Amino acid sequence: MGPPAPLSGPRPPVVALTIAGSDSGGGAGIQADLATFAALGVHGASAVTAVTAQTGQGISAIHEVPAGVVSEQVRKVCGDLEVGAVKTGMLASAATVRAVAAALAGCGVRSLVVDPVLVASSGARLLALDAEAALVEELLPLAFVVTPNLAEAGALVGSEVRDVAQMREAAAALHRMGPQWVLVTGGHLAGRPVDLLSGQGEVTELDAERVPGPDVHGTGCVLSAAITAHLALGASVPQAVGRAKAFVTGAIRHAKRLGGDEVLANPGWSRPAELRGTSGYLR
Repeated sequence: MGPPAPLSGPRPPVVALTIAGSDSGGGAGIQADLATFAALGVHGASAVTAVTAQTGQGISAIHEVPAGVVSEQVRKVCGDLEVGAVKTGMLASAATVRAVAAALAGCGVRSLVVDPVLVASSGARLLALDAEAALVEELLPLAFVVTPNLAEAGALVGSEVRDVAQMREAAAALHRMGPQWVLVTGGHLAGRPVDLLSGQGEVTELDAERVPGPDVHGTGCVLSAAITAHLALGASVPQAVGRAKAFVTGAIRHAKRLGGDEVLANPGWSRPAELRGTSGYLR
């Protein structure tokens, strides 16, 4: 029959890279990031920083990947693939933060989304205390967008963030650490949920929908991954954030219940029903 014909057709897919920990339950971390990339039509590459034994109910074990192996994953992907945007999630240790920052600086990545994952909802630390300084000093100056929630913003700036006025103050303080854009998410605000987007001298309050129901695991990962995917596809930051907010709202509205109290954000919600199925969907 002879050799197969060479591949031809459209240009190679847009590539986004996630640098994060593995969630064995599949609801957050690189699993949620890659599912989000795929749902948005972007090829997902990954650099694994840690292996966790977890579900949405908690974390029972964490094994960190050596910092040198993490940085080599980043260098290999960026060296061989045309990466459109990168996001970081769980980085675990100061050594890994520094290694990732050095690798990304060497790659010349322009669209870096930093999701400053500090503590899991169960209370387990996902970034060592001594690594927070490394995050501020080494990684935030490289960030195009940083996406802290209220608790993460408060920890990074060293003051409480519990209302919109304090979100504005935190955004200004975070800008001084280097990021070009700051998105402080307000899902944990009392009352109306508001996200605050700051960049290019403007601050915008973005209304969000509070979807009734149980707490949903993985929403922060899905949001930051969706922003990364849209940046890779060529969107501006305000466009990427707006589209990502709509996407994560859908992922919450169509969250999956896997058993007991395990409820996960569903990045596949926008696929046709015949492809994603309906079993296990809350709404």
